[in-house]
Amino acid sequence: METSNETLSEKNSDTLDENELEIIKPEYVIKDHERTLSYDNLNDTDKRKFEENVDSNKKLKLDNGKQKLKGQNKARHNVFRQAVEDMFCNKLADSTNIQECDDTKCKFQHDRLEYLKNKPEDLDKTCYVYSVKGHCPRGVTCRFGSSHLSPTGDNIIDEEKKKAWESNPLNSCMNYLSKDLHVTLRKKKYDFKDAENAVLSAERVMRGCSTEPREFKKSILSGRELFQRDLLYLSPLTTLGNLPFRRICKEYGADITCGEMAIASSLLQGQTQEWALVRRHASEDLFGVQIEGTNPHTMARCAQLLQENAKIDFIDINVGCPIDLIFDKGGGCALLRRPKVLKNIIYSMNEVLNNIPLTLKTRIGISSKKPLANELMSTFEQAGLSLVTLHGRTKEQRYTKLADWTYIEECAQLVKPCPLYGNGDILSYEDYLKAKEVAPSISGVMIGRGALIKPWIFREIKEKTLTDPSASERMEMLKKYVNYGLEHWGSDTKGVETTRRFLLEWLSFLHRYIPTGLLINPPQKTNQRPPYYRGRCEMETLMASSNCSDWIKISESLLGKVPEGFTFLPKHKANAWK
Repeated sequence: METSNETLSEKNSDTLDENELEIIKPEYVIKDHERTLSYDNLNDTDKRKFEENVDSNKKLKLDNGKQKLKGQNKARHNVFRQAVEDMFCNKLADSTNIQECDDTKCKFQHDRLEYLKNKPEDLDKTCYVYSVKGHCPRGVTCRFGSSHLSPTGDNIIDEEKKKAWESNPLNSCMNYLSKDLHVTLRKKKYDFKDAENAVLSAERVMRGCSTEPREFKKSILSGRELFQRDLLYLSPLTTLGNLPFRRICKEYGADITCGEMAIASSLLQGQTQEWALVRRHASEDLFGVQIEGTNPHTMARCAQLLQENAKIDFIDINVGCPIDLIFDKGGGCALLRRPKVLKNIIYSMNEVLNNIPLTLKTRIGISSKKPLANELMSTFEQAGLSLVTLHGRTKEQRYTKLADWTYIEECAQLVKPCPLYGNGDILSYEDYLKAKEVAPSISGVMIGRGALIKPWIFREIKEKTLTDPSASERMEMLKKYVNYGLEHWGSDTKGVETTRRFLLEWLSFLHRYIPTGLLINPPQKTNQRPPYYRGRCEMETLMASSNCSDWIKISESLLGKVPEGFTFLPKHKANAWK
């Protein structure tokens, strides 16, 4: 996800314009706010700009807007790293399933009692994973271990609860990378004959050499019928669209979910981090995997691999990613200017897929001066896509302008009978109705930033209402997200800090929500920039803060104090201001 909307912290509170003042009810507006800079939330380059006259233990006041932070922190490395000598061997962590550590070069600790002596104090008395599963696989390394560890560090199992958990299919996760498949892929011994034959067949069709009539498979037709049902589709959000977040959105009413963009070549190499993006929770009843690639061979192989080894309902081709690293290699939205290659990719993937629909997500173009998507709609339909989702902005625009729903309507008409979902600027039921009014030919909508800012948007649309959840209700949502994170990433130190990192990434969007009860003219619009304001309670004020330090405070209320050596750089430099 990208955003170039300036946050309020980049603007002097002394110069509030009338539009800003008209957003929030006057009694909640803070007109005399004096901004300060949180030095710890700066990158090294920006720190050097201030270190000559600013003590690192103090905060820097804004001097007439001269020292202003703009743009993004590039190449962020928000990963907490533990010292190897402080970590316990994973093979021995769960005493109920002890494996021998036969690695003579293993640098981790192996003495359970010695590890317990130096283990940090538990973050809480209750382990969520143990409380719901009856068994915590992190064992002695769990940061909530006192609830399921004996004095000697042995793991305790609640057999009755464990059996009940395992017998309920709604609790399961799927699409794990098996050890055998991992080894096969790493050694490049997987049989991709079907994919290679599919590419050859697609090339014959594209050259016009095939004498067989072009008929759509049942999977294509059934897929089109499925997506015609006016469903609510949660966008496959890079970094933020993780499994715990998707579970939250499913509970609020999202119909379709899709994994974060996975690089096809990395999946083919058996990279475990990439395969983690394919994982699916049982609550995701209509789930797809989005892959990015630059040529038919890679994409067809990946389609075959996923069809044979993952439980998914559709595969989505990424033709919308604006990230330069992807774009410069010819992937993402760069495929819009490589129409022959893109067509070959679609034909090849559809040829190898027997029972899984193929979909595609794109944007209206690369340059604002020349939209490209409308020129490809007939190709998308003829090539057999079951769904096209269209983001109403170009690569260059990012989020500087509103989505073009008139253009989306034009494309929806051109791609018929293939269904098309529109995407962009839906933050309320009112926005949803306006989108359907401007683009009546769309078959549904995809929601991205709107879901990050207020995940309950799916419920609002289905119930045709506008809600005003309290700060305590939103904190309960965050607590649930944290619990899902501990279940997904683990309850040891690494899992806790991974959960914290993704929570902080989400809070960078969640803080942009303006409580309905504070608005003069609800609902909130995506392009509104409110002045500094106070909430109806202390927690609501904290949750509205655009400062990264306050997000860390929220994380500490849910996951305990951040460990020594913890760093988190916000994506946008402006979030260092308070």
